[in-house]
Amino acid sequence: MTSKDKLLFTPGPFNTSRTVKQAMLRDLGSRDFEFIAVINDIRRRLLTLAGVTNEEYACIPMQGSGTYSLEAVISSTVPVGGKILVVINGAYGRRIAQIAGALKIPAEMLVYPGNFKPHPAIEVAAKLKQDHAITHVAIIHCETTTGVINPLEEVGKVVGDFGRSYFVDAMSSFGAIPINLKAACIDYMVSSANKCIEGVPGFGFVIARRQPLEASSGAARSVSLDILAQLKGLEKDGQFRFTPPTHVLCAFRQALLELEMEGGIEARRARYQKNYEALMRAMRAMGFAEYLKPEDQSCIITSFRYPEHPNFKFEEFYCRLNEKGYVIYPGKVGDADCFRIGTIGRIYPSDIEDLTAAIGRVMVEMDIPTAQAACV
Repeated sequence: MTSKDKLLFTPGPFNTSRTVKQAMLRDLGSRDFEFIAVINDIRRRLLTLAGVTNEEYACIPMQGSGTYSLEAVISSTVPVGGKILVVINGAYGRRIAQIAGALKIPAEMLVYPGNFKPHPAIEVAAKLKQDHAITHVAIIHCETTTGVINPLEEVGKVVGDFGRSYFVDAMSSFGAIPINLKAACIDYMVSSANKCIEGVPGFGFVIARRQPLEASSGAARSVSLDILAQLKGLEKDGQFRFTPPTHVLCAFRQALLELEMEGGIEARRARYQKNYEALMRAMRAMGFAEYLKPEDQSCIITSFRYPEHPNFKFEEFYCRLNEKGYVIYPGKVGDADCFRIGTIGRIYPSDIEDLTAAIGRVMVEMDIPTAQAACV
């Protein structure tokens, strides 16, 4: 007898539909014609979802977590002697800089506070004007550290004007927040199977503009993470170069179909927005305060400050919620004690109401009156 799945209020992995899970019950060979058709269908649907054509852009699925795909783009496309400029306002921007450092790729950083929505176009322009060695600029779309949405288009237009390559981590936004790749001058966008498209973990994908990708030939620092080689293999025979996550890809195709049936990106965003609004009503009523200003907050994930009460200990709070069947996320904010609650995945406002009712019960168990749980 299996126990009931817990509800996961995280930025992924999270709860998926029964039909997405059921799609993994088939065994398909990696060279099977039927499986190759699955890969081709996924690639086509992702380009459609991104609003671009196969003539100008390519979709390149890569085995591993989303971070593998981030490293694949950086290691494959920044040439020897090149340099990357990273816009940072959270842990995931710092991760890109860390990857560049491990690859011995020079990196410049524009660093902003985590509770601040930057508009760094002027600073980016100044850096590009000053430093001709910078070949790539990278930014996070939804910085999952806090949930802030960064301004892709205003930075992208500057990068395009200077003729540099623009790399966007859209890990926790693609599929729920519209992204206009052409208007934002995006050359490489990365996301993952187990985020807003509501698949299961096992691969990430790159949507790349063909011209700069083809021009990067010879720059790859890895065999398995070479995205141009991966694309050439896919376009030659429809196959991955190395063993693909067959079951995960079948589940992802089902998740894409369910996204379409729900009404596409706007409909999914509307559901997530309702989840977010239900969360904020209840959390504010209990005295919790969010880390970001409301105008900077996405509907993807929200960071809440710890209550200023001596009885509040996050580990105990987390464990008590977990025992009740609700899983939240610890914080990653450097200048404040926070925890995070995701509002994406196969959850609905009724699930949010169940979670916040459980949070209220946990506060009582910890002897923290919610009227005194105000945070600053």
